[in-house]
Amino acid sequence: MPGTNLTREEAQQRAKLLTVDSYEVDLDLSDAQGGGPSRPGEAESGGGTYRSVTTVRFDVSADGDGAESFIDLVAPTVHEVTLNGDSLDPAEVFKDSRIALPGLLPGRNVLRVSADCAYTNTGEGLHRFVDPVDGQAYLYTQFEVPDARRVFASFEQPDLKATFQFTVKAPEGWTVVSNSPTPEPRGNVWEFEPTPRISTYITALIVGPYHSVHSVYEKDGQSVPLGIYCRPSLAEYLDADAIFDVTRQGFEWFQEKFDYAYPFEKYDQLFVPEFNAGAMENAGAVTIRDQYVFRSKVTDAAYETRAATILHELAHMWFGDLVTMEWWNDLWLNESFATYAEAACQADAPGSKWPHSWTTFANSMKTWAYRQDQLPSTHPIMADIRDLDDVLVNFDGITYAKGASVLKQLVAYVGEDAFFRGVQAYFKRHAYGNTRLSDLLGALEETSGRDLSTWSKKWLETAGINVLRPEIETDGADGTGVITSFAIRQEAPALPAGAKGEATLRPHRIAVGLYDLDEASGKLVRVDRVELDVDGELTAVPQLVGKARPDMVLLNDDDLSYAKVRLDERSLAFVTEHLGDFESSLPRALSWASAWDMTRDAELATRDYLSLVLSGIGKESDIGVVQSLHRQVKLAIDLYAAPASREALLTRWTEATLAHLRAAEAGSDHQLAWARAFAAAARTPEQLDLLDSLLDGTRTIEGLAVDTELRWAFVQRLAAVGRYDESEITDEYERDKTAAGERHAATARAARPTEEAKAEAWASVVESDKLPNAVQEAVITGFVQTDQRELLAPYTERYFEVLKDVWESRSHEMAQQIAVGLYPAIQVSEETLEKTDAWLASADPSPALRRLVSESRAGVERALRAQAADAAAK
Repeated sequence: MPGTNLTREEAQQRAKLLTVDSYEVDLDLSDAQGGGPSRPGEAESGGGTYRSVTTVRFDVSADGDGAESFIDLVAPTVHEVTLNGDSLDPAEVFKDSRIALPGLLPGRNVLRVSADCAYTNTGEGLHRFVDPVDGQAYLYTQFEVPDARRVFASFEQPDLKATFQFTVKAPEGWTVVSNSPTPEPRGNVWEFEPTPRISTYITALIVGPYHSVHSVYEKDGQSVPLGIYCRPSLAEYLDADAIFDVTRQGFEWFQEKFDYAYPFEKYDQLFVPEFNAGAMENAGAVTIRDQYVFRSKVTDAAYETRAATILHELAHMWFGDLVTMEWWNDLWLNESFATYAEAACQADAPGSKWPHSWTTFANSMKTWAYRQDQLPSTHPIMADIRDLDDVLVNFDGITYAKGASVLKQLVAYVGEDAFFRGVQAYFKRHAYGNTRLSDLLGALEETSGRDLSTWSKKWLETAGINVLRPEIETDGADGTGVITSFAIRQEAPALPAGAKGEATLRPHRIAVGLYDLDEASGKLVRVDRVELDVDGELTAVPQLVGKARPDMVLLNDDDLSYAKVRLDERSLAFVTEHLGDFESSLPRALSWASAWDMTRDAELATRDYLSLVLSGIGKESDIGVVQSLHRQVKLAIDLYAAPASREALLTRWTEATLAHLRAAEAGSDHQLAWARAFAAAARTPEQLDLLDSLLDGTRTIEGLAVDTELRWAFVQRLAAVGRYDESEITDEYERDKTAAGERHAATARAARPTEEAKAEAWASVVESDKLPNAVQEAVITGFVQTDQRELLAPYTERYFEVLKDVWESRSHEMAQQIAVGLYPAIQVSEETLEKTDAWLASADPSPALRRLVSESRAGVERALRAQAADAAAK
């Protein structure tokens, strides 16, 4: 039985048989405020059901007379199925999330399905949320990958594009937004014009009493209406002008680079509650998590991240929505292109506030990619997606971050002008259609003159990371003087145990940077740069022979390629003393990333990594890098430090966070970041007293606004160490009776260091399935505390006892939260590995669940190696 799965072969067979013309979808959401008729025993209902009536017109190939197929639908009840005027018995044709379509006619067929579909609280399908501030319900759809079928009967695969005409009946006073421009309602009924031909997964409906702000993008006679939406309880925090500014910047840059006008009639951005991802590229109606409407002070890194998300989704309007992958094998190309485009736009668009975006890319995206590529689940960028279960766990660091890194490498390889000329030809050739990778590569070969077959095979069809090391000889006995020989050695380390494929040497387009310390300014400045192709095991760099040996040599300067970089011994010694002195942020970020990579690989002891960070972080101006270092240091001490040394390292780190907090410029981003780092690590009575005093106002730090979000960070830490209990948490919630306050309070309650609190949190997530997605995530976050290892130890056994049942009984998003979030990752021991291995051997998990558990196991295995390296360090 297929369940809710769909295989690639089934999709291919259906696409050969069918061409879909149009959908007419009629939804009655008039009872949405109350949640609709209830469904007893259904935990994921979000309150009940609504009527969904779908009429689909599709054509069957000439040789398909009498053929059979199916349409997808996930619904509690099907009332009526009519195919070409003949009534089919739902009890016979509807099962296993499919409606069988027997006896199809060659040419035009018409199908009508009437069903009761279900509201959800999982962020899949039609999600229903009630705002505790105003008591109003807010709805939105989330369909990627296969969840349009939770709202209307659909041929749920990306290559069966069609037009969609939505009609929605909604409560009085509500707003309905979809892919087409919003019409004037007639008697609370909203009839939308048909969309262009698009895929099911990028259709959307957002319904409720949302607040909105409107503007327009205009240039050279083009006029695109722009809208921004959020709940009224967030309206006072909505900085619409800033969001419109970034949006217009994207319109300008993308339309110029793509040489193709924005392909839809309007562009709405809707900040919605309890959203599982960052955002979703619904055509003309992008949904974005409403945590991006900032209720409290955040650092500039948060604004940069939000802008990147906005630009990512806007880029998808062309790459993904206008031209769409044929099957999910090329999901990576969708996401990689948008990820590359967001960073390139921020770096190069006139007037951008974040021209340093490639530093952020190196610091965050590359780090994610390198981590993912060293897991046993690593896979080629162009993954083999056999079915929907495969793709649901493939929204990972390979698909987004490594893919984007390799696209950046491709741009360097073919040249930026040739790259974008190829992209322009690709859009014009395949508008409103579906493509494969070969279509894009063919266009790039035409514009660049490069044969990309070898490049594609080595970069896109193989897994793993290469390591690049410099080999330098000089005429000085101590490594100084003039360079007499310079070469770059490329290594292909063995793939992780369990990974498929073989290690591969690849062609790399890289830059080599030579850096010297400028005595006058005290800055480490680049004095020379060479760009070249590296291929094979050893590549000579004759351009550097005869030059003076610099203080530091940096391979992959400007971060053009995707590879681990190692420093030569002399450069490593120098940069250890001067990492904070780089004049430019990008080489600093690359050096920080290299040090972190060495720590994770057990080549640099955790105590030495901490020393390196403390020696240079005070000079780091990039707030995004600073905040990443905060997270990495805390993770390293918690998981990678030798247990005997952990407490001393935590003490050293926490004292440093407090010193930097006190020394930071009043009101600065750095001050806020250090306040959060201090709150995450505070441990001594005096440090905890300070958090308590900052909360009650008896002590202050000049310039530090202890606002709503920072208050919750302090409360959650005080709860985790047992200082705060239910009464203090409730008092704080009374100050912030919002959806965010509910989540923060749930985290604080689950964080308390008592058996009762842990049992209550566990039961709410594992034994019950009533929690909405965002609250479940908040409880899991609070439950797992790295300084509560002994208290949490009994839950290792319980996790493996319930995991398979949870996976099989919950929706994908909810089950994945539990599978990953409750894995005993902080129990770094051989015993955890043994219990994991025993479960993997006996439980017969699905491939998707096996992958998630194996990835978590790899984290424990890596931590054990790092702990051993730290213990062996002097």
